[in-house]
Amino acid sequence: MTVKQLSMPELVEACVELGVPGVGLWREPVQSYGVEATVKLVRDAGLAVTTLCRGGFFTAIDRQERTRALDDNRRAVDEAAALGTDTLVLVSGGLPAGSKDLHGARERIADALAVLGPYAEEHGVRLAIEPLHPMYAADRCVVSTLAQALDLAERFPAQQVGVTVDTYHIWWDDNAPAQIARAGAGGRIHTFQLADWTTPLPEGVLNGRGQIGDGAIDMRAWKAHVETAGYTGPIEVELFNDALWSRDGREVLEETARRFVEHT
Repeated sequence: MTVKQLSMPELVEACVELGVPGVGLWREPVQSYGVEATVKLVRDAGLAVTTLCRGGFFTAIDRQERTRALDDNRRAVDEAAALGTDTLVLVSGGLPAGSKDLHGARERIADALAVLGPYAEEHGVRLAIEPLHPMYAADRCVVSTLAQALDLAERFPAQQVGVTVDTYHIWWDDNAPAQIARAGAGGRIHTFQLADWTTPLPEGVLNGRGQIGDGAIDMRAWKAHVETAGYTGPIEVELFNDALWSRDGREVLEETARRFVEHT
């Protein structure tokens, strides 16, 4: 998503040229290009798919909506397995229209994980609950902290359900370092993502993730936290940013790779 202006072939070509060994993919561009075509493209290029994003949105009250969500998440697991990644990132979903019941919404997430966890494990895929900043709790994700994510994940085996550690969403939380250690001790850090916090936030806030080094987050400190917790997997940069999307995608990718080296 950092360079969503690039087509799938352009993205793969730019990663290879710049020496970027892996890429986290989103389902929409994969589906648009074709799952099988994407599989062939990345394999032929020798490019690893680090994660697939996103599954989730489990909080609906209506039974038919919940069934549709489960079916879509099974497809997401299938797509992740085909692409060769072992991690499907989950954005769990916000409050249903008219509801104020955070606890009930979180319990419906657990109900969905009980169904999907075994299915994912059968396909060699892990589910990674991503806590989102509290400003998204109403409409996008009722899981706002790593502690909440781990409280859900720990109901299930670590090979089925873990967490996503994303600096953009947790940097403000004094308890997050201890929760990273907790996740690491349980083998539940399934992916680590970087984005910076810059202000003022744009209208709508969704596309406000800053380029590494432009904001308030100490990337080296958070990288040290996950490494101390035992994480040795890929590190992704995921930026939703209209200004970056308006620029040449290859230039943005080159800049992002350079900033990663400079700030981590």
